[in-house]
Amino acid sequence: MLRGRMHLTILYHGNCFDGCASTALFGRFMAEREGARLSGVRHRPMAHAQGDPFPADAFDGPLNACVDFRFSPHPGLHWWFDHHASAFMSPADQAVFEARRSPRQFWDPAAPSCTGFIARTLRDRFGWEAAGLEELIHWAELIDAARFPSAAVAVRLEEPALKLMTLLEATQDPALPDRIIEAMRHRTLAQIVDAPWAAEPLAPLLARHQAAIGLYRGLARLEQGVVEVDLLGTGLESANKFIAYELFPAARYTVVVSEDRKRTKVSVGSNPWPLVPRSHDIARLCQRYGGGGHPVVGAVTLPPGQADEARRIGAEIAAALRAEATP
Repeated sequence: MLRGRMHLTILYHGNCFDGCASTALFGRFMAEREGARLSGVRHRPMAHAQGDPFPADAFDGPLNACVDFRFSPHPGLHWWFDHHASAFMSPADQAVFEARRSPRQFWDPAAPSCTGFIARTLRDRFGWEAAGLEELIHWAELIDAARFPSAAVAVRLEEPALKLMTLLEATQDPALPDRIIEAMRHRTLAQIVDAPWAAEPLAPLLARHQAAIGLYRGLARLEQGVVEVDLLGTGLESANKFIAYELFPAARYTVVVSEDRKRTKVSVGSNPWPLVPRSHDIARLCQRYGGGGHPVVGAVTLPPGQADEARRIGAEIAAALRAEATP
């Protein structure tokens, strides 16, 4: 470990509840572990992209961690935790990870959430208990693994954690995730949601969520077990991924094409409450197009303005899913 005072940079999966919760938990661990030797913490959001998603200066700091995001073989990556099946950009990268056998780099694609994985690893390997963060870990496990009791719970957004999820997924304010991460280390989720700096930007998002439900009713179409939704040109940049399953309980998969100022995106998901068992590995399917994710949810991210390409990829993925969804 590095000596002297040091500044920590945590790269994390941006606009994601689990990514922010992982960052909060690991940041608190490092603060308690290093004490006064830690001069500060910087949070740096990352987004999946075709090719190497890490900027050239990603690991230039004195102490660097990456959570809930892909592995990098860069020697400047000191700590790493991930649970995505698509954690490695190439077999060569996975070989580096396995050969390195670092005592501070961990991967478990079977873990429901990265937050829970980090908490268990830090407890078992370093004897550190995430005291007071039980609520955060519980909701990260439920949200990232989509283990809600029903689609209605996920769509009604009554729980503070689900409101925070909505805020993090939709915010365009680069300072807001930092504030939420810092609050997550010591405050309850209800306290965070009720704080004016979170409640004010959340209110229009909840109103937009209700409008999105109506928009889905008009745009979503179910064919052979797959729901497709094209949000391009609607002004809606993203929407709750569970709306489709409340509208179409018999659906097995969803494919949603959307865009914002930073990216064009194809989001792919599977029904957590399927009437018929799922059979497709979504992470592998998205990897064909430079994306990734988990066996049950994933995405392909393209540069902004790539509507035609996103529609093409979305149509191909939907066709592949229908092939498996059709008896």
